[in-house]
Amino acid sequence: MNNLTKLTVVGVSLASLALMGCSNKDQSPQSAAQSKGDAAAEVVKIGHVAPLTGGSSHLGKDNENGARLAVEEINKNGLVIDGRKVRLELDGEDDAADPKTGTQIAQKFVDEGVVAVIGHLNSGVSIPASRIYNDANIAEISPSSTNPEYTRQGYKSAFRVVATDAQQGPALGGYALRSLNAKTIAVVDDATAYGKGLADEFAKAAQAGGGRIVAREATTDKATDFRAILTTIKSAHPDVIMFGGMDSTVGPFIRQAIALGLNAKVLSGDGACTEKVSELAGDAVNNLVCSEASLAVSRMPNGAEFEKRFETRFNGPILFNAPFAYDAVYVVVDAMKRANATDAAKVLAALPATDYNGVIGHIAFDARGDMKEGAITLYHYKDGKKTLLDVVKYGGTST
Repeated sequence: MNNLTKLTVVGVSLASLALMGCSNKDQSPQSAAQSKGDAAAEVVKIGHVAPLTGGSSHLGKDNENGARLAVEEINKNGLVIDGRKVRLELDGEDDAADPKTGTQIAQKFVDEGVVAVIGHLNSGVSIPASRIYNDANIAEISPSSTNPEYTRQGYKSAFRVVATDAQQGPALGGYALRSLNAKTIAVVDDATAYGKGLADEFAKAAQAGGGRIVAREATTDKATDFRAILTTIKSAHPDVIMFGGMDSTVGPFIRQAIALGLNAKVLSGDGACTEKVSELAGDAVNNLVCSEASLAVSRMPNGAEFEKRFETRFNGPILFNAPFAYDAVYVVVDAMKRANATDAAKVLAALPATDYNGVIGHIAFDARGDMKEGAITLYHYKDGKKTLLDVVKYGGTST
């Protein structure tokens, strides 16, 4: 073997080792060791899908981390279904918050034979993808999608572990009317299923309570310049402004509103209720009141303990709905145990009878697949810090 051949072989070997290292980049040392120890176990895939690129990628990765932590813990503790050892494998995919990409990934999950899917993050992706899962008898449990339409389509496979905008919109509307004494209201949405859906529910509740909508505007979830819309709104002199959108648009919107001398409070939902919105809005974030379709992590029954484990594993704080993605995995495993099967259709059939106590609290589904009980938490920002404002609890069947 000549020197050139030796160098080529060494180069290929090093490249192979590098690729092997990259393939395990999302595995902790514990999960890697567990994988080796469970080589004889039946591998059962759970799909997770959310935006891992684009303006909401930080939120999507947070959800994926929550699901991954659950999978790692379950594998570490050992899982036996129908007398067989089972090792879970999380297939994490990026839908880029795009409906077309989301439906393609949904079909990929069907082809791969996943037992269930945790996702999608965005309502505008969950809604079209849900038909594909339903046709294949695969459960979809969204930890984040709040548009009521997602579970109103009548699909037996659609579930969620957060509140809907039918609860979130009225909570924001009630706060605007009662606490801010708003009479005139401007409403803006980002033209997505989430943003428009939340804005519609808010407007309906505000009008029912006596508020008057003096401006209704739409933008996109990719917009960064809102001066034209804000100029129109300013001429209507609203007491408050509601913006249905994500933090990537709500942050710049608030900053530009203040710059134009528009000092009305801005209300928004869970997509904007993050720490990142402070970075994007600057000091103007103190003008924001937002809601989350859940309890604060600090008020969840097992929130503090989960937060410690999450931060230790991922070297950073919870950003969004990681506890919900985490619990969604455990709900799937609970259904597997009750069905005594890893077949997707049998797991789906067991899900409606879910009666599970998780990090977020008690999880049980109504006839549509929505949570029977839960809470909406309102926040405002003080000196740029997200601060709890109020909690509105709900119960019974979805509206």
